[in-house]
Amino acid sequence: MSSDAPVGARPPAGKTFFGHPRALSTLFLTEMWERFSFYGMRAILVLYLTAAVADGGLDIGESTANAVYGTYNAMVYLMALPGGWVADRLLGARRSVLAGGVVIAAGHYVMAIPTGWSVFAGMALIVVGTGLLKPNISTMVGDLYERDSARRDAGFSIFYMGINLGAFIAPLVTGFLGEKINWHLGFGAAAVGMTFGVIQYVAGRRNLGDAGAHPADPLLGADRRRALTRAGVAAAVLLVALLVLLLAGWFTVDTVVNLLTVLTVLVTLGYFTRILTDREISDTERSRMKAYVWLFLFAAAFWLIYDQAGSVLNIFAADRTDRTVGGFTFPASWLQSVNPILIIIGAPLAAGLWLTLGHRVSTPTKFAVGLVLNGLSFVLMAAAARAAVGGDLVSPWWLVAVYALQVAGELSLSPVGLSATTKLAPVKYASQMLGLWFLATAVGDAVGGQVARLAQSWSQSTYFLTFGLASVVLGLAAVMFTRQIRGLMAGIH
Repeated sequence: MSSDAPVGARPPAGKTFFGHPRALSTLFLTEMWERFSFYGMRAILVLYLTAAVADGGLDIGESTANAVYGTYNAMVYLMALPGGWVADRLLGARRSVLAGGVVIAAGHYVMAIPTGWSVFAGMALIVVGTGLLKPNISTMVGDLYERDSARRDAGFSIFYMGINLGAFIAPLVTGFLGEKINWHLGFGAAAVGMTFGVIQYVAGRRNLGDAGAHPADPLLGADRRRALTRAGVAAAVLLVALLVLLLAGWFTVDTVVNLLTVLTVLVTLGYFTRILTDREISDTERSRMKAYVWLFLFAAAFWLIYDQAGSVLNIFAADRTDRTVGGFTFPASWLQSVNPILIIIGAPLAAGLWLTLGHRVSTPTKFAVGLVLNGLSFVLMAAAARAAVGGDLVSPWWLVAVYALQVAGELSLSPVGLSATTKLAPVKYASQMLGLWFLATAVGDAVGGQVARLAQSWSQSTYFLTFGLASVVLGLAAVMFTRQIRGLMAGIH
């Protein structure tokens, strides 16, 4: 996906937003409401799936619910690849974002229907819509600035504040409505949030100028017809496959989840194979991509643990923590707001730290720090689980401390990984590498969803300690091989 605006793609002059183009406010609010809907629904999803039917839930086993949650997250990030392609070749970023927002809102409204099937149909729509919106709205933010503009990074920092603001507010609203009143009312609140996002996006379109108005590399004539035909054939094959599964009696939640997990891994393997075997990239670019493979694996291992906050840790919050304050028992999902508020506080501190350290700390070392901190969070969770043995409720401060460690790890790995992705990318694949970085999260979430099944069959302390120590060991191994990885990076720090 291109992040360079064509000549004349600047927004109109006039009022500014914190000293930045007024269009940034439109994109900021769109992203804030999209994240509100995403994290709001995600905060109560597993709790709804596992709740008893008498309590309005689906009474799905924890292992299956955790796998559904992980696969859903994986599909959201996997769809960023075709979503970016649609914008680049067919619709342009602006129309893709609008279409994505409408589809996301529709998905949440479907989930608000009080029936058992609505949650899965709604999630499918949200996956498609997020794939169209998420990567392309970031592209539009980039289009507001010249590539070498000193304000570009600051603009993205403001934009990312919108992400975390929406993620912070969402669980407080949907969690109260879903857990205290009705699950589908919580899903409905997420739908209303995305609707607000779409309305203000349409109302603010005059501020956008030409940013994202046209495809970066449009398909025309026969090429366009050929691409649409292939897409239609792929859709038909998918429908036939689903029909076969249904007629054979294999169309179950577990079967679909397992197939999507395999698909995520195969797409990733195919993507890396395509790049590494491409004869048009130079030996230096190929070497850097080999280094990136290691960073990718480290990132996938990180997200495997980190994104269990909404599944395994969310269930722990519901079942094993004392959430009563002054006679009021606050919803378990409220603890999902801890992560974004810590990111808002910690992101400027992390940015200042990396700026101070400069090149004295390499990218692989920063990844190693992230893995170690992430692993220590699960080691701490093992202690919390041990304290809860026998049905005792533990303080929610255990989870706050766990999330603090995880956020510190995220700030060591995630923004650094995004930067490394752009620096290590072969020229030919520069516009596609952001999608490849999203694949690291997709793989981590897909595999993590399968791993999280073990949380029901193992003792909780054993589960957390095993994977916590595994992450710490992997982080230490990354430190040991830092010199070799830096050598493959061929001059990139």
